[in-house]
Amino acid sequence: MTKAPWQATVLTLYPHMFPGPLGQAVTGRALEANAWALQAVNIRDYAFDKHGSVDDTPYGGGAGMVMRADVVGASVEDALIQATPRQPRCVYLSPKGKPFTTALAKELASHEDGLVLLCGRFEGIDQRVLDHHNMEEISIGDYVISGGELAAMVVLDACLRYRPHVLGSAASLEEESFNHNLLEYPQYTRPVEWAGKKVPDVLQSGDHKKIDMWRHQQAEQTTQARRPDLWTAYCNEKGLEK
Repeated sequence: MTKAPWQATVLTLYPHMFPGPLGQAVTGRALEANAWALQAVNIRDYAFDKHGSVDDTPYGGGAGMVMRADVVGASVEDALIQATPRQPRCVYLSPKGKPFTTALAKELASHEDGLVLLCGRFEGIDQRVLDHHNMEEISIGDYVISGGELAAMVVLDACLRYRPHVLGSAASLEEESFNHNLLEYPQYTRPVEWAGKKVPDVLQSGDHKKIDMWRHQQAEQTTQARRPDLWTAYCNEKGLEK
């Protein structure tokens, strides 16, 4: 019996935005190869009136509109029914959510029952939907974008890199930024000299031990200079002085 692919279901008002970038390059090839599956569901299909209304004014007043609990709730419930017997993790992309990290990407990717990703618009989703389904709220950064679709793509792209048969090399993942709380070292390729700048001699030496040491030193220096928060975490992990 063939194992079903890892399933991502995206609930959105703009299903035509998908797969978008996810249909290109390594994730696109993996999608074509059935290493994962994507379903983009139009929340408006669950509206109750002939106008396809999905939002209404907020109780208590305020600017903007809020996506209705009955409409959005119906889309989530149907997605979970369609997933049965799988039990996907339900994620709402929200600026109020916990920060999205490499560790969280690995955790979500390891959930074999896949993900349901809810994309909000306007001023957000009626809180009762999030509470009823105990949805995880995840933020991709401290800024606001027009809707959850781009955030969903970011989350899926990061997760898919940790799924089998998506990336060609496990070593590529090990050496990427944020692994072990360090940013990645600088990379160089041909030509040896460009715009008066040369590739560092150590990278041309063929001495892999020296190359590894240089790369590690560069990663430490870059992290210390650009991300003091990661540097502190790295030092705490290694028992080093900051």
